[in-house]
Amino acid sequence: MTCYQQLLKIKTAGKSLCNITAKVEAAVGESEIEIGLCTLFLRHTSASLLIQENADPDVLRDLENFFAKLVPEDSQRYIHNAEGPDDMPAHIRTALTKTSEHIPISQGKLLLGTWQGIYIWEHRQRSHIREVVVHIAGNLAI
Repeated sequence: MTCYQQLLKIKTAGKSLCNITAKVEAAVGESEIEIGLCTLFLRHTSASLLIQENADPDVLRDLENFFAKLVPEDSQRYIHNAEGPDDMPAHIRTALTKTSEHIPISQGKLLLGTWQGIYIWEHRQRSHIREVVVHIAGNLAI
């Protein structure tokens, strides 16, 4: 078994979903692993990783609207506010979602579904540089 690792640095555009599928697919291609598993880990506590619909942008807007209602940015609700009124809600949103994903690889490609894409979900208002560790383990082509 072979392992490959790459650190992706992604600039987000503030509170939104940033599609990173192509960057992860490129890392899988560079790994030359034919069959295995791709593990993604986001090194932050105020953003999330998400596999979600990549065809209809209304799905992403609906998710954002739902979470805005579920976890409002109201500084009166939270004790932690040292980094601004959007920080504690961002931590809660991350706790409700996740910071890692696992995707099988076959024939050197991610086995995502037809309508699936990989996203960083930025929960903060302003842009950030987010780091995603791409760890790929498996067998090389023979």
